[in-house]
Amino acid sequence: MHTNKDSETRETVRKRYSETALAGTAGCGGGCCSPKNTATSEALAMSVGYSEGDLQSVPEGANMGLGCGNPQAIAALKAGEVVVDLGSGGGFDCFLAARQVGAAGRVIGVDMTPEMVEKARRNAAAAGFANATFRLGEIEHLPVGDAEADVVLSNCVINLSTDKAQVFREAFRVLKSGGRLAIADIVAVADMPEDIRADVMLHAECVAGAARVEALQDMMRQAGFERVSIRLNPASARMMEQMFPGLGLGGIVASAVIEGVKE
Repeated sequence: MHTNKDSETRETVRKRYSETALAGTAGCGGGCCSPKNTATSEALAMSVGYSEGDLQSVPEGANMGLGCGNPQAIAALKAGEVVVDLGSGGGFDCFLAARQVGAAGRVIGVDMTPEMVEKARRNAAAAGFANATFRLGEIEHLPVGDAEADVVLSNCVINLSTDKAQVFREAFRVLKSGGRLAIADIVAVADMPEDIRADVMLHAECVAGAARVEALQDMMRQAGFERVSIRLNPASARMMEQMFPGLGLGGIVASAVIEGVKE
């Protein structure tokens, strides 16, 4: 059951990323976990773990500087696998994954913003990525069949959801037996001050919606995941202070790698 505040938050997030897609510039506070004074989306991506080779291998405009990590680095994708990307944006992670799984594999990007889906589809067509498709939908209600995916990726998106437990249930549903999660996201490592938690724009900038690590672990296990792991980025405190000076977020939120397996 969604509250009025949940609906307001979802619409604010949708509007923010629609504007980002149309503008073609970095959003989410200038990149979910990168200093606001970083000049380009390329520099933003490299600051959170992507290589120059990664940037050169995707269509122009696919990288929008929206991530807080590199889920590709932990996904260990194999040729022929099926990958679902939650909140696929302009398709950056999808195109990297599409190269790894090859022609025998498939990548499905899901995004709730029509403008982002359209942008990703244009990028795929322009670069000839026949094994990457993009679907309009919400990550709480994925337009993907049961047990269809080998891997579920996500980059700085689950923190935006107002029903994270449902996101993990959906990820579990679409994964095959033995399938795995490979997620980069923003998590809370301490209680969030109420004024920050209530700020809808800070939610859209990947901060106010962050859940406590312990709560996320419980959600994942309740969804059915095993081998649950959440590892914090030790450089997060400095990054958060640079992104949001004066809010004291360095000791409250952090970027993290989140993994789990559907045994």
